[in-house]
Formats: sequence, structure tokens, C-alpha cells
Amino acid sequence: MSDSQKSQLSGAGLALLATIIWSANFIIARAVIHSIPPFSLSFFRWLCAAIVILPFSFKKIYEERKALVQNWKYLFWTALWGITLFNTFIYIGGHYTTATNLALIGSTSSPIISIILARIFLKEQIGWLKFSGMLLCITGVLILLSRGEWHNLVNFHFGAGDKWILLGAACFAIYNIFTRKRPTTISGISFLTIVFSLGAVLLIPFYIWDVAHATPVKWSANLVYIILFLGIGSSVIAYLLWNEAIQRLGAGLTAIFGSLLPIFSSIEAAVILNESFTWVQAVGMLVVFAGILLANRKMLSVTGNT
Repeated sequence: MSDSQKSQLSGAGLALLATIIWSANFIIARAVIHSIPPFSLSFFRWLCAAIVILPFSFKKIYEERKALVQNWKYLFWTALWGITLFNTFIYIGGHYTTATNLALIGSTSSPIISIILARIFLKEQIGWLKFSGMLLCITGVLILLSRGEWHNLVNFHFGAGDKWILLGAACFAIYNIFTRKRPTTISGISFLTIVFSLGAVLLIPFYIWDVAHATPVKWSANLVYIILFLGIGSSVIAYLLWNEAIQRLGAGLTAIFGSLLPIFSSIEAAVILNESFTWVQAVGMLVVFAGILLANRKMLSVTGNT
């Protein structure tokens, strides 16, 4: 097995693990709607993430300070799309739709947008295997959306929450492109620390608006645990995994793993939030898995033959 093949295989594992961790985001977005406003949740999440990661990255940031200053515009826009806007839109959407819908709609649109943007701006080749795998993933998600009835798709309409999720998916697709273009003079941990910090700073005006106009935060031990999970697990750990996967697989192929989100989120929603889980969802999940395998067939077959 060549070093390139090992890198691709490990990249797939990293993307899968990040997806598993992120799947809880949709559950949390729905579960805490009566405890904390969306801007406040997003602000405390990224503030926590920045505080946690800073001690581990301070030395690197100091060493790379010139490169960081030179690329401040790049870091600003990356933080805006991937930190400030993406997750905030998910939390807003959680006030209007189910956790399952949050995952389904987001996972349908984000990989498509990512692959298209990667082709336009990064010149990444799509190829028939990746394209076919993407279509199969979309088919699986449509099966999940239909709940086994064709008229559910025909009559499907986007509500307020669904539109927020679409905006979030577009922001995450843009973030994937920016991550792929990360300057080689900036290490992964310095990159994340800066974008987490910038993202939290950019959220301050929205947090102030929450304090002045939204329902006050209902602090509890469970809410603190949730913020810690979001700050450490879904932010520091998952973003490190995902960004490294993008470096090894490319933005388009990594984004396909996002199609697994509705699988994990639907199971979690059924167990934690008592949302329905049917055989139709099981079939849809199998189709999504097949799409993932097809999109990665070339990589897996090469790896298996070495």
C-alpha cells in the first residue's frame, strides 16, 4: 500500500468519525430550543472551543504569527462562513423543524454544493464513480424524505427551518473550499484556533442582541455539559478530523461523507427525542451507505489489492 493510498484511507476514517460526532449537533439544536437562544448557543460553543484549544496552539500561533497576519482576510472569511454562520443557521433552524429534517435537508444539499464548488474553484475532478455515488446518496436521502410515500416528495415544501438549514449547508460547502485552500505556512491547529476565535468575536453583536431581545438563558448542569460537548467534541475534535480529511481526500469527496449524517441523526433522534424510525428510513440509510461505498470504490479497491 502506497503512502498516498494510506493517506486516502485514513482520510475516509477521519471524515467518518467527524460525521458521527457532528450528528449530535442536530439533536442538540432541537433539544435545547427552550433553554437557550440560537445566537447565545453558538457564541458559547465557539468561545468554549477557542478557550480549550488555545493552550495547545499558543506556541504554534506565535511561530506562525507573520503568516497569520498576512492571511488575515482568508482567515476572516473562513471564520465567517464556517463558524459564525454555519452552525448558527442550524440552531435557528432547530426552532422550526425536527432534528431528522435538519440532518436530511442539510446532508442532501451540502455535498452537492461542495462538489460543484470544488469543481469550479479547485478544479477537482468529479469522475463517474464520485458522481454516481453522489446521486445514490441523494436518492437515499430522498427515500428518507418521502417516508415511503411518493406524494410526500411531490407535495414537499420548505418551511422556515428548512430554509435556514439550506443556508447553513451552503455556508459549510463554502467553508470546505476555504479549508482546502489553507496556506501551507499555517498549521492545522493554528488555523482552527484563529477561526474559532474570530468566529466567536463575530458572534458578539448577535449575542448582545439575544441578551436584549430573546428569552433569557435557562442555565442548568445539562446545558453546561451540552456546551462543553459542542465546544470540545463537535468543535475542536471534529473540526480537526474533518479538516485533515479534506487535506487527504479533497473537499468534494470528503463532503460526500456528510450524507451519513441523517443515518446517525435519525437513530439518535429516535432514541433521545422519541422521533419516529421506520423501515423506510432503514432502506434509505442502506442506499446512502451504498453511495458512500460507490464514491470511494476506486480508493477502496486499490487499497484492498495492495
